[in-house]
Formats: sequence, structure tokens, C-alpha cells
Amino acid sequence: MDTPDVGIPERLARRMSMAEQHEYLRTKLTRRRALVTAGAFAGGGLLAGCSQGAGTATRTSGPSVRATTGQVHGSVVTPFGRHLAFGADPRTQMRVSWQVPLAVRKPYVRVGLTPWELGRKIEAEVRPLHTPGLAGQRFALDQYYLHAALDGLRPGTTYYYGVGHEGFDPAARDRHATVGRFRTAPAAAEKFVFTAFGDQGVTPEALANDKLILGRHPAFHLHAGDICYADSVGLGKDSDIYDPSAWDLFLEQTESVAKSVPWMVTTGNHDMEAWYSPNGYGGQSARWSLPDNGFDARKAPGVYSFTYGNVGIVALDANDVSYEIPANKGYSGGRQTAWLDKRLGELRRTADFVVVFFHHCAYSTATHASDGGVRDAWGPLFAKHQVDLVINGHNHVYERTDAIKGGKVGRRVPVGASTDPTRDGIVHVTAGGAGKSLYRFPTGVKDSYEGKVRNRESVETFHWTGSRQQKAETVEWSRVRYTGFSFLSVEAEAGTTPRLRVSALAQSGERIDHFEVRRGA
Repeated sequence: MDTPDVGIPERLARRMSMAEQHEYLRTKLTRRRALVTAGAFAGGGLLAGCSQGAGTATRTSGPSVRATTGQVHGSVVTPFGRHLAFGADPRTQMRVSWQVPLAVRKPYVRVGLTPWELGRKIEAEVRPLHTPGLAGQRFALDQYYLHAALDGLRPGTTYYYGVGHEGFDPAARDRHATVGRFRTAPAAAEKFVFTAFGDQGVTPEALANDKLILGRHPAFHLHAGDICYADSVGLGKDSDIYDPSAWDLFLEQTESVAKSVPWMVTTGNHDMEAWYSPNGYGGQSARWSLPDNGFDARKAPGVYSFTYGNVGIVALDANDVSYEIPANKGYSGGRQTAWLDKRLGELRRTADFVVVFFHHCAYSTATHASDGGVRDAWGPLFAKHQVDLVINGHNHVYERTDAIKGGKVGRRVPVGASTDPTRDGIVHVTAGGAGKSLYRFPTGVKDSYEGKVRNRESVETFHWTGSRQQKAETVEWSRVRYTGFSFLSVEAEAGTTPRLRVSALAQSGERIDHFEVRRGA
């Protein structure tokens, strides 16, 4: 199914249903329109709009677009881009976020235990975001993000919810299709699955990965930075090429999963959007409601932690310590690292497993290789507190290390093996194949994964130094490598023998890696 202008490449079309092909073409066409008309986009019954001046808006009905002038009634403004996140306590707290294309009055969330009884009504907060225009690159754009905090929920309970505003009631009979659902964390630890990746963007491959993630029925999803790529350069400078309307497309794309699976994000280098705040995180603060228990939720919304069952999760902002891309290096004044030390110690006493995720890789051999800043700042703390698993993005491949101890191989962990962090060291996983264009491993280094293992005991690579130089190194810890779109799926098991069963799945659904983490085994 190709057209001369915006057709689908044949290699993709073969793997897509007709509905997915339609969505791909619609997204491609509307993205082109968005760039031309300052961010307005149409599709999927969404009311899309871009404010270029007082009283000007755009609304859509199906595929057609027409301009309206003056105040519009709330009934014609359709919410979109729903995405969930836990509060600090996943057993009792959920945050519901969404977007509207125009300003609305009295936004809210309705919540109930059945989809037809949404009796509880919670007021929502509006976080408007204005992006100034830039001659020759973009028009000014106003976006409206809404957030509601649901507290006092019951553990282990399925809730139904609908988002609305004056003139748009999700409880109305013709609005039931807009109702979503979520489940709070259980009161006691039990078996569950979570998924993870980094570097997604808006692509057919990203959409395919989302579809696979839904099939895993995860309790939550970790996104290790470089979320949307509205900033396509990623240097954290106001000279970067930036298209804020890409966020509209991303949140629409991700809604199929994020409306029911808490989407827990952190910041990558492409998420430093310099137009909103000194460190560029004003946009992230507007779009996401994440746990506010980090060292400073206002300055670093992507730094937080939560515990689900027997697993403690820690999100970090590696821009603070990166040698490679230093735009935000040192912005926390060491506060993030001090908080990390304290928080890891607390979780080590209360959780069976501690998982840390952030963007830049401490150990990887692909295009960006390893960031010595991450190694220097946080490596000693990971070892001190015996972190069980580290998950990164940044490199658009799948790569998994052996257990690393003192910067070297503490124990080989081939596909299917088991490792003990108290004895062997820590396994680092690069899961950057979420949807953006793929990277490569060093010349001559071939993929090695389940069903196609090519043992190679050394790889010539490099790491970034404090002077932004690439220092060559020969490493022996690169155990599994896969150049393809993929994601991580982790099954946590409690009980007398707690364990993490870690798997990596290709976009085809084929498993490309698996190993097990057991403490004191």
C-alpha cells in the first residue's frame, strides 16, 4: 500500500493491519499539516487547535478542518492524550492527565467502580504551556494540559474514570467510549509484570511496540527518556530545532496504552526543552504529573521513586551528571546524588529488589557508548546499595551486560542465566529500541541474542570523559546485542524465593533475551 507522496514503506506495510496503515498515513498527513499550520492537527475525532491570536482556533469533525472565531462551547472540545501516573504511593494514589486543544472551563475527572457509575467528581488543574514563535521555524503555539490527583483509593482495586469539562460530561450516554480504567497496586506483594524502554518518538514502530506492551498486561511502564523528540537536536539549547506540536501526536499515539497503564517517564537529552524554564523542564512539568518525592519536584520532575509490591523503582535525571551532553550538567548542585544515596538506602531496607532507570548509559557499546559522568557519580552508589537492575535508553538498540562489579565483569550472565547482585555485581540493560531510528554497534561487532548467540569476549568501544573526549576502551561485559526495535518485560515474583525474570522482546514478539535476578541465591 504505497502512494507516491506519503505512502507506507513496503517493509512496514507487510507487518501492519489495515487500521494501523490508516493510522500511519493519517498521522503522516496531519504531521505535515501541523508543521504548516503552527501545530493544528486533525483526526480520530479530536478537536485540534493552535492559537495564533486572541479568539482564533481550529476544530475538526472527522478528517475535515474549518476555522471558528470567538468562544467555542465546551461540547465541541474533545479531550485526548490521556495518560496515567502513580503518585508516591501506587496503592492509594493515581494521577490522571490529558490534553485539550482549546481552553475549557471547570475541567474534572469522574471516577467509580463501574463504567456506568462515575459518581465521584474531582476537580482538575489546568497547566497551560505557551511556546513562542521562531522566525523561519515555527509559529507560536498554546497547549493546554490538565491533571487530576486521585487520592484515598483502595489497594488492588480496578477503577473506571472519564475526563471532562463544562459542556463535555464523560458520564453522558454518548460519551461512554471515552471512559478508561486503571488498577491500583495491591496491599501485599504479589506477582506482577512491568515493561520498559527509551527513545520512542512518533513512528509506526513506536505504535507497534505499544501494541505489544498491552499484550503483556503490565502494572506500569517505565520510559527511560527521549520521550517524544519534539526537540530533534537534543543539545538542550534554545537554538535546537523544536516542534511542540509533536507532543500532540505523541500523546495521541500513546493513549491506547497510557490511558490504562501508568506511564512513568524520566528525562533524556531530547527532553531538555530550553524555551520553558532555565533547565528546560517546564514543558515536562506541564505535561506530566509524577511522584513529587524527589529532591525537587519543581526543578526535576523526572526524579522520583515509588514502590510497587516488592520492587522499589527509582527514576533519575542523567542530564545532571552527563559528560557527553553537558547542557544541564551540575544543575542540582549535587542534591540529586545525595537524594539517591539516601533513597537507595531506604528502599534496600524495605523492598526485595531495587530497579533504577534513567537515560544515558553507564555501560553500552553502541553509537553514544558509555557516559563516564554516570559511572563516576552513581556507579559507587549502585554498588554500595547493591542495586538489582539498571535500565537505560539513549542508544537505539538492545544491549545487555554481564553482571558488572568494579567496572569489570563480576560474573558472566549468558542468555537464560541467573545472577545474584549481592555476589556478582549489577546487570545494565540498554532498552533504546522503542521506535526511533536504530543505531549500530562498533564496526565488525555482530548482534548476539537468543537463538543467534555469537560469543564475543571483547569489544572495542569508548566512554565519555569530563573534558567531553571519547576515551577508547576494550570491554568484556557486552553479553547480548540486538539491532532492532524491542522493549523490556520484567516479571517480579514475591514469596519465599523472590526473583526478577527479565525478558527482552523484539517487535515481532519474539524473545531475544532472558535472565533471572535472585538475591542470596
